[in-house]
Amino acid sequence: MKDKNNATKKDNPNAIIENAGIIIDQQITNTLEKNYMPYAMSVIVSRAIPEIDGFKPSHRKLLYTMFKMGLSSSQRTKSANVVGQTMRLNPHGDVPIYETMVRLSKGYGVLLHPYIDSKGNFGKSYSRDMAYAASRYTEVKLDPICEELFLDIEKNTVDFIDNYDNTTKEPLLLPVSFPSILVNSNVGIAVGMASCIPSFNLEETCQTAIEMIKNDKHDIITTLRAPDFSTGGQILYDENEMRKIYENGRGNFKVRGKCAFNKVINCLEITEIPPTTTVESIIDKIIELSKIDKMREVADIRDETDLKGLKIAIDIKRGTDIEKFIVKLCKYTSFEDTFSCNFNILINGKPKTIGIKEILSEWTVYRENCIKRRMEFEISKKKDKLHLLYGLKKILLDIDKAIKIIRNTKLEQEVIINLINGFNIDKTQAEYVADIKLRNLNEEYMIKGIKEIFTLEKDIELMQETLASKKKILALIVKELSEVSKKFSKPRRTELFAEFFKFQEVDKENVAKYPVHLFFTKDGYLKKITPLSLRMSNEQKIKDGDKITQSILSNNLASLLFFTNKYQVYKTRASDFNDTKASVMGEYVAVTLGMDNGEIPIYMSVIDKYIGYMLFFFEDGKVAKVSINSYETKTNRKKLISAYSKKSPLIGMAYIPEDSYFIIKSIKSRCLILDTRLLSVKSSKDTIGVSVLALKKGDKVSEIKEFTTENLDFMSDHIKRMVVKNIPSPGVLSKNNLEQLVL
Repeated sequence: MKDKNNATKKDNPNAIIENAGIIIDQQITNTLEKNYMPYAMSVIVSRAIPEIDGFKPSHRKLLYTMFKMGLSSSQRTKSANVVGQTMRLNPHGDVPIYETMVRLSKGYGVLLHPYIDSKGNFGKSYSRDMAYAASRYTEVKLDPICEELFLDIEKNTVDFIDNYDNTTKEPLLLPVSFPSILVNSNVGIAVGMASCIPSFNLEETCQTAIEMIKNDKHDIITTLRAPDFSTGGQILYDENEMRKIYENGRGNFKVRGKCAFNKVINCLEITEIPPTTTVESIIDKIIELSKIDKMREVADIRDETDLKGLKIAIDIKRGTDIEKFIVKLCKYTSFEDTFSCNFNILINGKPKTIGIKEILSEWTVYRENCIKRRMEFEISKKKDKLHLLYGLKKILLDIDKAIKIIRNTKLEQEVIINLINGFNIDKTQAEYVADIKLRNLNEEYMIKGIKEIFTLEKDIELMQETLASKKKILALIVKELSEVSKKFSKPRRTELFAEFFKFQEVDKENVAKYPVHLFFTKDGYLKKITPLSLRMSNEQKIKDGDKITQSILSNNLASLLFFTNKYQVYKTRASDFNDTKASVMGEYVAVTLGMDNGEIPIYMSVIDKYIGYMLFFFEDGKVAKVSINSYETKTNRKKLISAYSKKSPLIGMAYIPEDSYFIIKSIKSRCLILDTRLLSVKSSKDTIGVSVLALKKGDKVSEIKEFTTENLDFMSDHIKRMVVKNIPSPGVLSKNNLEQLVL
């Protein structure tokens, strides 16, 4: 008989896959829900986001495998052995497993309290180029602190689940006896969300957890001042910002490296850097800045990192103000960097962004449950032992009778039944009695067994009292935390600075002054080109559909104001942009200046001195004349909000060093030429302006352009009639194109 399925496969191979090769119209939401959502949830729940025990699944599988291999106190074993064994729990390949091991190791140095005691080259967290050795060359074992991760794991403190092929079991969480979620840093990028938890000092964390247990209104920041990084450095401490991070679980703070200046050899030595950067990144940036004369103070730079630790040596030129150079180093390189916090943790399988207080509360609840389960397990074991001893006690009443029963029993399988009937005990007790060795049928053994009954009864009673009292369980947690802190605490590595120098404007004499051509395009690209480069090639390359809207000859020290579509202005200097050529598209200003999402620069003002005015032309016929010094600030603020009015749509804007003429045209061809001296100067940036072109219903301003002709006497009568002496004015009807009028 022909196999129907085989026939189908042979005749139509696609028939074995439903709808294979067929295009079917379906809702994108259904496709996302069926195909994308399961993947996204798998990454969130099973890979990238840590749980309340402080571990991702890959970390947990690796450490548990090492625990089962007996690497807690024994000699180290080759990393390759551990990687191979871990693949029984983690099916994602040997390379990811080994990379996980590297991050958890003491040699790599990213964790305050490494979980793996390593031997060999594991690379360094502060180096991009220092690669780790292959797993066959390195050796590992568990660090002593791992005792606290697996404390009483064999006493049913946590749930166990099947591994990926159902051949063995693995713990769902680890019964950690301290808040490891805070003690060691954890970074994960999932689908649509991420987690970034900095590390905190173990002693401070344990003390904070203890104080929280004693008083839930405890002010956390008094005991947990700030994060503590294995790379050291200095946190630029702002208590208000730190409180916000602690409360909301989100925020950022500045971390600066540590350096010392050797006056004898005129060398600045960097010995600690932020955890977010690398030695190579800092060196590459300094070299790049030196090439464009932004760090002319640097004579030479070397990476002198060795077995003693990190060191970047920067030879400084004689006569350099070292404090100003360090300010520049912080401003232009990652020697000072921002650490962004996102306390996103899986709580009962669901991602949740919570503050420090909630994290410690959740951990306390979790640890409380672990202790309860441990005590229930121990009580159960003691009750089982007590039950056996109760049977022994009954036998002791007539030991000779028990011996007689056993001797008079013909069949071995009947011994248990006869003991049960003879002493009114159950099967478990009878088997325990039957297994007592002949040598133990003495008075000492019997008395010892009777005494153990009283001990067990007392222990069970005390444990049941503790189990029923939340206060006593919390006291046990406090005791464990104190012991962990005493046993494993280390001095704080990252220093805190409540007062720190902030960036000042770099002195202009430190930046070269030379002429430059500035080209700004409609799509927000800027080119800074020297006259020499422009003479060599003046054919401008721009993006398709883009065009150059402003071309200004200025100098490298000029201030630039970029007005955006979000009613904001961004301040910078021409020197902050790299010199380029006409053959490149230039720098995208929105990215360079870190503008908000959806924000686009629409106009560039180039200013040598804050003299002159900004003009804003609105659709309703009003014009605002704002003094340019309204945008000048004493501090080095990059962004100013409310740069111009949002009451009416903006038609155009212009910076004028002195009063000038502008031609304004409406959609109904009403035109006038405005002498800006007629406008009163406003100091408020978001002023709505004054009415200039009196518009009829349905009319609105459509175009504006600067009127550059200096001598009005030589113009036509039609043009002269457009020049208004009073505002508002209805203007003059003109069908001419605006470009023709200007020309």
